[in-house]
Amino acid sequence: QAQLVESGGGLVQAGGSLRLSCAASGGTFSRYAMGWFRQAPGKEREFVAAIVWSAIGTTYGDSVKGRFTISRDNAKNTVYLQMNSLKPEDTGVYYCAAQTGWRLQNPTEYDYWGQGTQVTVSS
Repeated sequence: QAQLVESGGGLVQAGGSLRLSCAASGGTFSRYAMGWFRQAPGKEREFVAAIVWSAIGTTYGDSVKGRFTISRDNAKNTVYLQMNSLKPEDTGVYYCAAQTGWRLQNPTEYDYWGQGTQVTVSS
C-alpha cells in the first residue's frame, strides 16, 4: 500500500512560481500513474495534471495548460508539479494521488491520496 506525502506549498504572489513534490513510499512507485488534484474552499476537487508510470504520457486540466508541468523521478519515488505564472484562482489544497489504471482525470479512479499541501496565490 502506497503512502504519499506532498510538500512545497506556500504563499506566493500572482505571476510567481512554486514546485510541489510528492514522495511515495510502500508499493512499487514505478507501477503507478500519478495525478495532482486541487480543491478550493466550497468547490469540488479539480483535476490538475497526471503522468503515466513511464513518464511518456502526461495530461493537464484546461485551466493549467501551458503554465504547469508534471514530471516524475522513479528512482526517487517522487512526482513533481512545477507551477509557473500562478494566478489567484490557483489557490487551494493540492493533493497527489496514485492509481494503476488509465483514467487519469477521474479522481474516483485513484487508489491512494496524500494529505495535501496548501497553495495560496495573492493578487
